[in-house]
Amino acid sequence: MSLLMLQKKIRELLKEKHAILLAHYYQRNEIQEIADILGDSLALSMEAAKTDAEIIVFAGVHFMAESAAILSPNKTVLLPKLEAGCPLADTITLEQMQMAKKEHPDATVVTYINSSAAIKAHSDVCCTSSNALTVVNALKDAKKILMIPDGNLARYVAASADKEIIAWNGYCPVHQVLTEGDVKQARTKYPYALFAAHPECSPAVLSAADFVGSTSAILKYAQKADVREIIVGTEMGILCQLEKHNPQKVFIPASKKMLCETMKKITLNDIWDALLEMKHVIKVPEDIRIPAKKALDRMLEIS
Repeated sequence: MSLLMLQKKIRELLKEKHAILLAHYYQRNEIQEIADILGDSLALSMEAAKTDAEIIVFAGVHFMAESAAILSPNKTVLLPKLEAGCPLADTITLEQMQMAKKEHPDATVVTYINSSAAIKAHSDVCCTSSNALTVVNALKDAKKILMIPDGNLARYVAASADKEIIAWNGYCPVHQVLTEGDVKQARTKYPYALFAAHPECSPAVLSAADFVGSTSAILKYAQKADVREIIVGTEMGILCQLEKHNPQKVFIPASKKMLCETMKKITLNDIWDALLEMKHVIKVPEDIRIPAKKALDRMLEIS
C-alpha cells in the first residue's frame, strides 16, 4: 500500500471510529501531515480532552499517552508503539524520587511534564518547558525547589529564579548531544543566522542562543523573527512545521544528530494496526491518576 493510500485509509478509520490522532512535533513528517492536532506533549492532551472523540491515538511517547489518560479518563487512549518511551523520563524512578524527597524534606517538588504518571502523582506541581520559570516564581512560600527530572531545564530556570533550585541529574539525550562546538560550526557556515534552542540543551549551548524556548515557542519565534536563516537547536522533526509555515525562510539543524529514535519508532502502519485492533490501550490507575492530575491542575492554576 502506498504512503498516500495508507494516510487516506487511516483518516477514514479515524472518522469511522470517532477517534482523533494526536502527533508531537518530533514525529515523522507523514504522521504530522494527517494529525488532527499537532503540538507539544501537554498541549496535545489538553486539546484532546476538549473534544468529543471517544478514542485518542497518541503519536508520541509513553508519558504523553499517560498524560492524555490522566486528563481524559473516559476516553480510550492508544499508543501505537509500546516501545516508544522517553529516555529523559526514565532517568528517575519512584524509589529515587522518594529518596530525594527525604534528603530535601523542605523542598517543593516541581516535576517536568516529561515524566511518568507515578512521578507526577508524588509531585507538588508540574511544569512544561514553556512555563517552568513562571511556575517556580509563583510558588511564593517555597524557598527551595527540587526540580526533576531534567537538570538542564532546572539550571536554566535557576539562572532567573529567586529560589534555591536543586537540579536532578537527568537529561534528554537528543538535546544533550548538541555541543557548543556544533553551534559554532553552524554559525560559521551561516554567519547571518539566528540560533534558537530548546531549554533541554546544555547551559553552554543555551548561553550561545539568540532565543530559548519550547518547541511551540520556537515555532512562534520563527514566524516573527526578521531574518531569513535560523539555526534550530531541537529535535529535527520540528523542521516539518517550520518549513511549512515559513517557506521563505531557511532552517538549519544545529546538529543532524538531534533525532529522537523513540519518537521515530511510530510508523503509519503502527497507527493503522493500533486503530484496527484497538491495541496498546494506556490506562492510569485512579490512585495514581487523581494525584497526578492535581499536580497538573495546580500548574494550570498558577501559570
